[in-house]
Amino acid sequence: MATFAFPRHLRLTLLAGATLTLAACSFGPNGEPPAMPQPAHYGAEAQPAQTVPAQGITQQFVAGAKPVPEWWKLYQSAPLNALVDEGLRNSPTLAATDKSLAAAREQLRAQIGSSMLPTIDLGGQATRNRALAIPEAGPNTFLYNIFVGQLQAHYTFDLFGASRLADAALAARVNVQAYQFDAARRALAANIVTAAITSAALRAQIDTTERLVTIANDQARDTQRRYVLGAVSHADQLSAQQSAASLSASLPGLKQQWLTTRHALAVLLGRTPDAAPDDLDLAQLHVPEQVPVVVPSELLRTRPDIQAADAALKAAAADVGVATAQMFPSLSLSASMGQGGFSWPVALSGAGAIWSIGASLSQPLFHGGALFAQRRAAVDTYDATVSQYKQTVLTAFQNVADTLAALQHDAQALDAANIAARSAQGIFDETSGRYRLGALPIASTRSSEQQFRNAQLDEIRYTSARLTDTAALFQAMGNPPLEPGQTTSASASAVPGASTANQGASN
Repeated sequence: MATFAFPRHLRLTLLAGATLTLAACSFGPNGEPPAMPQPAHYGAEAQPAQTVPAQGITQQFVAGAKPVPEWWKLYQSAPLNALVDEGLRNSPTLAATDKSLAAAREQLRAQIGSSMLPTIDLGGQATRNRALAIPEAGPNTFLYNIFVGQLQAHYTFDLFGASRLADAALAARVNVQAYQFDAARRALAANIVTAAITSAALRAQIDTTERLVTIANDQARDTQRRYVLGAVSHADQLSAQQSAASLSASLPGLKQQWLTTRHALAVLLGRTPDAAPDDLDLAQLHVPEQVPVVVPSELLRTRPDIQAADAALKAAAADVGVATAQMFPSLSLSASMGQGGFSWPVALSGAGAIWSIGASLSQPLFHGGALFAQRRAAVDTYDATVSQYKQTVLTAFQNVADTLAALQHDAQALDAANIAARSAQGIFDETSGRYRLGALPIASTRSSEQQFRNAQLDEIRYTSARLTDTAALFQAMGNPPLEPGQTTSASASAVPGASTANQGASN
């Protein structure tokens, strides 16, 4: 039985490589995100504990609360819940993102398997050969057969962590895709909620505007008749005609916005535009009374976009380690065993046994400066990723600050609009009653109804803004943070060996 002993200088090389492997973690940055400022409050002004009451509802900002996973259910609308569920099931964009994530996970499995484990291949060969004639031996040529069957193995030692860090970089990039999928899913739900609310509000505005157009046209006809009778001036007649035409001109634009929103909602649900769902009843949507406000330090763990930026940072750090490790020696072992011969009987007998074993050691000496340039490029990319992470966090803080301020101002505007609408409705009711008693002309009733309908339009707009901005704040809060041991993305739970790769990225 054949044995193989490593030469003394090769044993020393292996020992040095094993020692240097422990230092591979120093080949690049550790991939930890930079420290970020933790503001006392998100906006330029401290947020209040609650908004002003509007339509009888005061929204409370629950500081330190966890985000709500299925926040759209807080609107207490079964049709809205059904729309979101349908969109999450049927959206082609979300399905494509999911499949891309699954493909990335399989690619990670493939890379880990090929880089961390030896390769073993089985091969067979049967050839018939013709050798050239040798003049001294005669004019005849030689014909012969070769039969070979071999089992071949190859393994490259990861002395300086190049393979491990490359796996860590890919695992981190799969995590980026996983967080992006999570963000896309949440964005889809928010877009469906916003589109459904906007469509319902536009439908209500159209109904109110159509009533205003009817009133204006009636008023224009009455003014025309009075002008013919000489009761009003020509300027009054033209003014009434202009008011009616202006209102009529605003209606097509509203209908275009409404249809565009309905078409967009249908596509979000995975439907064709002609199958757009019916509008929700705006009055049946309940604005959530309690809204969670995650503290800034916790927001870094709940926002998928920040988590994706963190994973991208780890991938860039691992790339620096890979670029550094490629400057150091590489050791590979190969071995094969099998049977061979010039005929089948010989190839299958003991005399046909063949085997080989060997090792190769290579050290980059001169690559025209390419390896150093690649490492500098990796370092620059890492520095850029650090800056991108910082910008992502700052943008997230701004997003939360803007939505918190919007909710406060929405409540103030809606409260004022609601008071104005109720007052205008009271005037209209009183005017209508006096008209029925014959104390006022029809023109007074129309004028008071116009004021009421215009106030109603404002209330519809501010109601819609409050509902959609609430959705935006829920979206801005992200997902509840994972409990210890939980994983949602790429590697630790789904990919064998990926946890090791991730560890390499942070060492």
